[in-house]
Amino acid sequence: MRVVVTGSTGYVGRVVFAELAAAGHTPIPFSGDVRVGSFDGPVDAVVHLAGLGRVRESFGEPVRYYDVNVGGTVNLLRSPPPRFVLASTAGVYGSPGVATITEDCPRAPANPYAASKAAAEDVLSWAAAAGGVTGVALRLFNVAGGGDVDDTRLITRACGAAAGRLPPMEVFGDGSAVRDFVHVRDVARAFVTAVECEVEGYAVLNVGATPAGVADVLDSVARVTGLPVPVVRRPAHPGEVRELRADTTRLRALGWHPTSSDLDTLARSQWEAERGDAPAEPPTPSKGPRQGEPLS
Repeated sequence: MRVVVTGSTGYVGRVVFAELAAAGHTPIPFSGDVRVGSFDGPVDAVVHLAGLGRVRESFGEPVRYYDVNVGGTVNLLRSPPPRFVLASTAGVYGSPGVATITEDCPRAPANPYAASKAAAEDVLSWAAAAGGVTGVALRLFNVAGGGDVDDTRLITRACGAAAGRLPPMEVFGDGSAVRDFVHVRDVARAFVTAVECEVEGYAVLNVGATPAGVADVLDSVARVTGLPVPVVRRPAHPGEVRELRADTTRLRALGWHPTSSDLDTLARSQWEAERGDAPAEPPTPSKGPRQGEPLS
């Protein structure tokens, strides 16, 4: 299939682009601003990754986040290809009050970024209900490994601290809070699955793989690097959700299984990129400019 990829030069987008090609598809970088641009030529599917993705920043710029994340989705759906795959976030669940999150958990986004992705999901859902497009929203949990450059994320920050590039890690509480991590390669394979799978109308799929506590992640980074991760202890945040795990039953039923998301593999691939021993990401597609700020 001919698959347009928005955000094809971003952290996730580059790997998705490479995985689509490896699966025998023809990935095509989207050129221009997703809020006003259009598709060139016949297209079978779009993987929509371009967007704004920083939670803290979104509190100060909520209108901009809605403009890009919702406005871009609306624009691309004006004349959609048959299959539309949207990169969403597990942040749409907020604090669901359950340890294991299924796709049926109510959405309760707690920040403008997550709220904008929930709104983009709604637009896609209604477009699919109206006919003419089949929609899939992938709710990504904590994407990691493979040369992530966002130092606000746990595994990236831990590797940077171990290397001495970043200051010591701040650990709030005892480090036992559990989150779900998934390697960027496994995320990319989930997008290929979403492009290829048989779906009627609209579907939502969680993408996660390995639940682990903060302390577990730090132990893994220390084990892989052979270096201690410097830590500064802080009081626990009041009301912090203790455990968030992704139920990926629906995605696995479509044939997807994580192969690179155990903690040591996640830490090792990020550490190799930190040290410069391996390329951070697959090569950048040869045509098409960077579109805005790719979803990270």
